[in-house]
Amino acid sequence: MPAACDSLLEDIEDIVSAQDVKPHDRQFARKNVVPKVRKRSSQKNVQADDDPPSDSIIPGAQKIWIRTWGCSHNNSDGEYMAGQLASYGYKITENAAEADLWLLNSCTVKSPAEDHFRNSIKKAQEDNKKVVLAGCVPQAQPRQDYLKGLSIIGVQQIDRVVEVVEETIKGHSVRLLGQKKDNGKRLGGARLDLPKIRKNPLIEIISINTGCLNACTYCKTKHARGDLASYPIEELVDRAKQSFQEGVCEIWLTSEDTGAYGRDIGTDLPTLLWKLVDVIPEGAMLRLGMTNPPYILEHLEEMAKILNHPRVYAFLHIPVQSASDSILMDMKREYCVADFKRVVDFLKEKVPGITIATDIICGFPGETDEDFQDTMKLVEEYRFPSLFINQFYPRPGTPAAKIHQVPALVVGERQRVLVTEESFDSQFYVAHNQFYEQVLVPKDPEFMGKMVEVDIYEAGKHFMKGRPVSDANVFTPSITRPLAKGEVSGITEEFRYVLENGLNLKACPSPGIREKASLSSRMVMQLPWLQEGGGLKMLSVSLALLAILVTFYYRALVYTTLPPHLLLQVLVLHVLQDNAQGAYNTHNSSGELSGLHACRGMASAGEQSCSRSSG
Repeated sequence: MPAACDSLLEDIEDIVSAQDVKPHDRQFARKNVVPKVRKRSSQKNVQADDDPPSDSIIPGAQKIWIRTWGCSHNNSDGEYMAGQLASYGYKITENAAEADLWLLNSCTVKSPAEDHFRNSIKKAQEDNKKVVLAGCVPQAQPRQDYLKGLSIIGVQQIDRVVEVVEETIKGHSVRLLGQKKDNGKRLGGARLDLPKIRKNPLIEIISINTGCLNACTYCKTKHARGDLASYPIEELVDRAKQSFQEGVCEIWLTSEDTGAYGRDIGTDLPTLLWKLVDVIPEGAMLRLGMTNPPYILEHLEEMAKILNHPRVYAFLHIPVQSASDSILMDMKREYCVADFKRVVDFLKEKVPGITIATDIICGFPGETDEDFQDTMKLVEEYRFPSLFINQFYPRPGTPAAKIHQVPALVVGERQRVLVTEESFDSQFYVAHNQFYEQVLVPKDPEFMGKMVEVDIYEAGKHFMKGRPVSDANVFTPSITRPLAKGEVSGITEEFRYVLENGLNLKACPSPGIREKASLSSRMVMQLPWLQEGGGLKMLSVSLALLAILVTFYYRALVYTTLPPHLLLQVLVLHVLQDNAQGAYNTHNSSGELSGLHACRGMASAGEQSCSRSSG
C-alpha cells in the first residue's frame, strides 16, 4: 500500500480537495451553537454591583453647619457661602451635632473672637467632624499650628466654597488664599450676584469695598483684607435692585471703611449713595456702615444731605478710639481729636436727632491716666447714644503688640477676699471681695474657708488674680469647724458621737459628754429600728395598727348605713356587750369578730325592718 506522502504535490493548495467544506460553509453550519450566559451567583451580588461601594462619597448630600464671628462684612460672606452650598445640594443645618462638616468663618479683630474660633476647631476635631476654615484669622495667619492640615478658603475666594467643601469631605486638605484680580488690578472680592441665604430675609448686607487705606498699628484685619478695593457702582446698584425684588426692605452698606469707598476707582461715597437712593422703593431704608473721620471730612455737606433723606437712616458710626492726640498718633489713625469733633458737631447741627456711634480702645500701650481722662471728658461732652468700649488686645504681628503694654492692674490693689470654692479647671481657689467680684487665689488648702488679704496682680474680663500678702493674717470667720463635704447638718455633737462610736460610753472624753451621750444613747435605744430585732418588732406593730384601722373603718361603714333609731340601739347593745365581757381586749381576736357578727346581725334586722316598714 503506497504511503500517503508518496505522491508529490505541485502546490500546497492541492491538499484541499473540491469536496472539502469551505471555511465560509463551516461557519454557517454551526446553527445549534448559542452563546452561554454567565448567571449571577446570588441576588446579593447583583445588589452589590448596582450600588456604589460603602466607602464612596457623593458630594452635595451632606449636612453643613456654618458659624460666623465678627462684623457685618463677615456675616455677608457667610450668607454667600451658605447660599452657594445650598444651591449645590448641601443641607445647611442649625444643629452642629448632626452636621457632617463645620464651616467656621472667623474674626481676627480681638483675641476672644479668635479664642472662640480655636475652641470650635478643637470641638469639631473631638467630634470627628470635617472642618473648613474661612474669614480673617486663617487669611492673615494661615501657618499657625492649630490650622495645620485643615482646609482654608480665603476672604476673596468665597465663590469657590463648594470646591473646598467637596474636597474636604473626600478627605483632602485644600487652601485657596489668593486675591481676585482683573488685568492685574485687585478686585473687591467675589461677584455680588452669587446665591445667598440671608439670616434675616428682610435685610441685605452689601459690602461696597474690601480693605482700607489706613495702617493702624493695632489692626490685624488689615493683614487679612489688605488695601482698598472697591466694587463698581453699577454692580452695587444691581445688587440692591435684586434684593428689593426678593422682598428686602432694608439695606446695610458695609466695609472696613465705607468713607474710603471709590478712591481706588475714581469715584466717592456720596456718588454711590445718590445712585442707591434712586432705586430704594418707598418704605424701604438704607443704613450706612462705619467710616473713619479723615475720609468723610471732605464730603460733610453731601453726607448731611444724604442723611436727611427720608429713605436713609440718620445714623453714622464714626470711631474715635481715643481722645488723646498722642495716642491717636501712636495708633496711626491719621486724624486728631479736633477732626473728630468737627465731623460730629457739623452732623449734629445739619441732621437733627442724628445718632452718632463711636468706638473707644482702653489700655492702648503708652496710655496714661491723663489720656484716659481726656477720653472720659469727650464721652461726657457728647454722651454718645451708642458707645462700644473695647479692651486693647495685642494682636500677633501688629506693631502695637511690640510696644510696652499697660499693666492690667486695678485701683486699690490690696483686697480682703473670702475663699469658698474651687475653680472649674481646678487650678485655683475662688474667692470674692466686698463687691462680690471673683478673685482667683493660689490653691492652698489653708486658705479654704478663710478671709485672706491679697494683692491683685492681674485682671481679666470676668475675674482678677490675687497673690496672698506675705505678712497678712489669715482670718477664720467660722466660730467652729465646718462640716466635711457630704456630712449631715442639724445633729448635736453628743448624738453624732453615739452614731459614730456606737453605745460604748467608756471612750467618751469627759463626764459631761459621757452623761449627754448616755442620754442620747437612751434615746437611740428607745427607737425600735435601732434595737436588736427592731425590724421584726416594727413589722408587728405596723400590722396591729393596720388591723385597728380596718376595724374602725368597717364599723364606721356599718353605722352609716343604719337609720338613726336603729343606730342608737346598736350602740347601746355594743356597750352592754363590752361591759359583760369586761374591758375590750384588742388581743382577743375571737371576741372582736363576735362583736362584728352582732353588728352585722343588727344591721340585717334593721334592713329587714326598714324594708317591711317601707312596704
